[in-house]
Amino acid sequence: MSAPAYDTVNWFQIGTDHSEAAQSFYGGLFGWKFTLDSADGGYDLIRYPGADAPSGGIAHTKGGDENHATFLVIVRDVAAACAEAERLGGEVLMPATIAPSGLVFAYLTDPSGNQFGVYTPPAPPA
Repeated sequence: MSAPAYDTVNWFQIGTDHSEAAQSFYGGLFGWKFTLDSADGGYDLIRYPGADAPSGGIAHTKGGDENHATFLVIVRDVAAACAEAERLGGEVLMPATIAPSGLVFAYLTDPSGNQFGVYTPPAPPA
C-alpha cells in the first residue's frame, strides 16, 4: 500500500452522540465496517468493504451540538498549515494537538465558515 499524497483529503470523521445508530445507518447504506479504536475508546474506525486500512472514524460526542461530519487533509506540518490558513482568511478553531499515538491534528474554517481538519500521521516505528 502506498503512502497517501500530502495536501489531499485522506480521512473523514463523523461526530455523533449516537454512534450505534450511525454505524447501523452507514453500514447499511454503504457496507462500511466498524471497529473500536483500541488507542481511544471513544472512537470507532471505519473501513470500506475490501479496504486494507481505515479511511475514517466516528467520534463519540457528548451531545447533538457537537455532532459533525468533516474531511481532513494530510499535510507535512500542521502548525504551518494553520498559519497559512489564517493568512488566507481562515480561522483556527483548535490549534495543533498531539494524540497519544503521535498523530498531530487541528481544526480550521475556511473564509466562508466551512469546517475542516488537517493532520500529520505519527512517525513510523523505528
